[in-house]
Amino acid sequence: MRVLILLVCLSVGCLAQIPRHCSKYTDFKSTANQKLLAFSKYIYDGLGERIRFRQFGRYDNKTYQLDVLLLYRKGVMYQINSRNQTCTKKRLSTDFHPLAVPRNATLLGQVVLGSSSGPGQGILVNSWYGELQMKNRSAKYFTTVTEFGCIPVTTLYHTNTGEWVVNSFFNNVIGIVDPQKLNPPFFCLNAKLEENDGEEPATFLSLFKS
Repeated sequence: MRVLILLVCLSVGCLAQIPRHCSKYTDFKSTANQKLLAFSKYIYDGLGERIRFRQFGRYDNKTYQLDVLLLYRKGVMYQINSRNQTCTKKRLSTDFHPLAVPRNATLLGQVVLGSSSGPGQGILVNSWYGELQMKNRSAKYFTTVTEFGCIPVTTLYHTNTGEWVVNSFFNNVIGIVDPQKLNPPFFCLNAKLEENDGEEPATFLSLFKS
């Protein structure tokens, strides 16, 4: 009961504040797009700009598993196969990552999900939108995060080639239980960076096309 009262008080106190661009630690699950239905788990270090992304899903009626480590400060992505202890190292675009509100994003509005009639019946969220320019294409995004804690709720990406991805986040847990998972495994330390001339660096969107 003490925790519930604290959250309600802090949420009400945010009503008069100007929404801000934000990034926080969080751990959450889920994602989907046109041909993809998946269960995902993320570990996100907002300060270090690191994401560990694990996904189990079905794409075009085929099941798959994906385990990647995205290091945005270094501009590197590791695709990890723990069973075979193999690792692929690729360049990573540092222009945008999915769990923070970019500084150039535009505030669309602030609303209460659920009901604002009484305590505990709704949650105050901020909705942002913007556009990402890549080498050979562009993408528009729409993201919704909580005002208190900057916890992601939903994010939608749409490219000018017609591709789209919608993420819905739930069961968020604040804090990183095992920080070691945000470092490359020992068998990745000697992985050589793949150099493909003319190919764009990997992005969060490109993970769904692997």
